[in-house]
Amino acid sequence: MDTGWFNQALERVGATQADLARHLRLAPSAVSRMLKGERQMKQLETVQIAAFLGVSPDDVLRRAVADTGSPPAADMSRTGRGRPRSASTSNAGNQADLIPIRSAGRGGTDQAMFLEDGPIGYTSRPSNLNGVRAAYAIYMVGDSMEPRYEPGWLLHVNPFKPPTRGRDVVVYKQGQAVLIKQFVGWDSDTLVLRQLNPPETLRIPRADVVECHLIVGTDQEG
Repeated sequence: MDTGWFNQALERVGATQADLARHLRLAPSAVSRMLKGERQMKQLETVQIAAFLGVSPDDVLRRAVADTGSPPAADMSRTGRGRPRSASTSNAGNQADLIPIRSAGRGGTDQAMFLEDGPIGYTSRPSNLNGVRAAYAIYMVGDSMEPRYEPGWLLHVNPFKPPTRGRDVVVYKQGQAVLIKQFVGWDSDTLVLRQLNPPETLRIPRADVVECHLIVGTDQEG
């Protein structure tokens, strides 16, 4: 583990190991042990750390298996007990196989959520989002769409596929507010949505709507 490189990278972005621990949702001691090489860096952590430091996952992976002064990455093909690093392992941080997870906290009279800054993690990319740029997942918060979605379910979103009547959508409103509802349609300059619990029709002025993204799948395990 090239501890010096990680510390310099943290300093460059004005962050500390404690900040990185909060980003990874780990105890500071776990991050400290990881940066000392006493704890193995996991696949998702590689991508999360890369996003936090503003570098590529390959850079993080390369520094995670090297000490200062070690041979170049091309010569470091053996890890652990001397086994060759497979191609799949060397590309473990490949973001093409992952999509970011967004999260929001509940609030508002219409059971809206309020989006948090940046991704809180990453999850495997489902097959129906292969090749979809900017695809993401978002946690369901609250019970406004029960029984269709339970709180904590992870919803897969295609931000480019047009919403159709009867399908569910993630609606981003002005002020970072987020709604997860059923798409009814546009009525002149008003977006019409349906909530399941309690049953209610919502009408959102077009001026308040920033984006409307189609939900294309769910992960009940979250």
